[in-house]
Amino acid sequence: MKEYLDQYKDPDTVLDVTSFKEGPHHLEYYSYDAIVIPYILEEVKKAEKNGYDACVIGCFYDPGLKEAREVSNIIVTAPLESSTCIALSLGEKFSIIVGRKKWVPLMLNRVKEYGLEDRLTSFKDVGLGVYDFHKDEKETEKRLYSVIEESLREGAEVIILGCTAFFGFFKVVQEKYKVPVIDPVIASVKHAEQLVKLKKLCGWGHSKIYSYEPPPTSEILKWNLKGLL
Repeated sequence: MKEYLDQYKDPDTVLDVTSFKEGPHHLEYYSYDAIVIPYILEEVKKAEKNGYDACVIGCFYDPGLKEAREVSNIIVTAPLESSTCIALSLGEKFSIIVGRKKWVPLMLNRVKEYGLEDRLTSFKDVGLGVYDFHKDEKETEKRLYSVIEESLREGAEVIILGCTAFFGFFKVVQEKYKVPVIDPVIASVKHAEQLVKLKKLCGWGHSKIYSYEPPPTSEILKWNLKGLL
């Protein structure tokens, strides 16, 4: 993944990729999604202490995004939010292509949470799990073509690939249909770079009142939640 992203990052960006030492290797199930949030918070806090300017959460469910922004003072982005933010500037309507129907309810809830339901044309699935996309890439491309053609007929102007495991497919699809096809891994990294620049230039970081107000230090210490400091 690092080699892939190195092609798209800014020249002065230092990019490191980390994985959890334990826990689920994909988040296709709600229970897995819930389990990884403490790991995400731990990694974000570790990155902050080690001097990183931003963290990118590597799952299209955007797990732990709000929680991570709440407990840290660095930029935190995630694929679904970043991809839709970019899509809004590239077309009026977007469709999201996912692996399995199982994924749609949680992702749809995220789209609604972000206030973007009116801009969503549809979710389409290719009937493949996370580990299947790169087993037979020609088959994956074939399935992508089929559902993207449906999306375009329904009025989508931008296509979002709704899983970080879709990395590497956007170019061939984009060249075929001549519409923007957003790779969520690239989108979240570029979004992070942009927000870091804005924070340095203009002081525009994540607001710390209301939504992302951090928990009181006194409570964190009292309840032995020192990993949040």
